Amino acid sequence: MTLTEAKKVTVRKKKINAKALPAKTLAWVVMVAFALFSVIPMTWLVLAPSKTQVGLQEDPPMSFGTFQGYIDAWNNLMLFQDGRLVTWLWNSIWYTSIQVLVACLIAILGGYALAATRMPFRKSMLITTLVAMIVPQVAFVLPLFVEITTLGLYDTAWAIILPGTFFPFGVFLSYIYFSTTIPHDLYEAARIDGSGDWGVFFRIALPLSKGLIGMLAFFSFQVNWINFFLPYVVVNSGEVLTLPVGLGILFSSTPALNPQVGANVLPIRGPEIALAGLLIAIPILLIFLASSRLLVRGVLAGSVKS
Repeated sequence: MTLTEAKKVTVRKKKINAKALPAKTLAWVVMVAFALFSVIPMTWLVLAPSKTQVGLQEDPPMSFGTFQGYIDAWNNLMLFQDGRLVTWLWNSIWYTSIQVLVACLIAILGGYALAATRMPFRKSMLITTLVAMIVPQVAFVLPLFVEITTLGLYDTAWAIILPGTFFPFGVFLSYIYFSTTIPHDLYEAARIDGSGDWGVFFRIALPLSKGLIGMLAFFSFQVNWINFFLPYVVVNSGEVLTLPVGLGILFSSTPALNPQVGANVLPIRGPEIALAGLLIAIPILLIFLASSRLLVRGVLAGSVKS
């Protein structure tokens, strides 16, 4: 390429870049606007409990109050039904822990059976799993309510725990993982060496499934932790409620969100409501941070067929 040709190419590139500059600028403006639209509410939620109700109304929205504000907001929340909030929080923690363990176990075993074994009716079971995954969970509330009532589990912890172990999305995700990520030659080689289906699972499939386990645990935790409708239907006693349902009761009893209740002797206002929202959000964030490496590993492994 001669010097003249090189200059022409450079001039052409500059013209192209000049034409593309407005589009790039617009794209950046749109991305920044959407980022701010998403980040500002989360930032406000973190900062709001640090202020008093007056400060929440008069101070700049993104300003910080005091650390004492968090303590005061928590103490005010504890005044509602003599600290019932702690009971709801503990209920949610141990309900969700059991649900995640059982749901992950069933999902991994079910996905492995559909992907790597010669069990009968595999296609029928896979289709059933897909249908159960596609149908909205709200559609199952009435039959679950009838079943729970028939079994005598209404208004018990098991009325919340058992339905939460139903995780068809996890079964399908495990099926895709075991079908595409782990070569079937490994399964066959293990069988030639004398391993049965359980031996192949514990020797080959399970050790290579850390990323999958992280994904299943996170998604199961997220779904069960914020589940509101089914626990609201199958539980009535305050001692058995989960945190989302309990906070719904708290919010409905607060003039800040429900003016129809009239005057309220309890100091549950904007800062306390924001702190209650943080109680829902923080555990999901902590689980995400704890399992982020496994999540990334599982997503990358499941996106490439061996």
